[in-house]
Amino acid sequence: MWDALEIAHEGTAGVKQNRVNTLMTEYDLLRMKPGESIGEFQLRFTHLIDQLAALGKEYDQLVQVSKILNILNNE
Repeated sequence: MWDALEIAHEGTAGVKQNRVNTLMTEYDLLRMKPGESIGEFQLRFTHLIDQLAALGKEYDQLVQVSKILNILNNE
């Protein structure tokens, strides 16, 4: 029963891995949008990190901070 619920909620392992790959690419290419405030960017960043964590891919907090600082430095 648990397996059926997990597949219904998250999809098969292949679907889950594809979703992780898509989100990781989005993370790698993440930039601030023109006119986007830092608060809006932070919400978008946090949502992306939360989606990845829910699928089992977590980034260390130091890696997250470095990512944000690099993005802000390039804007």
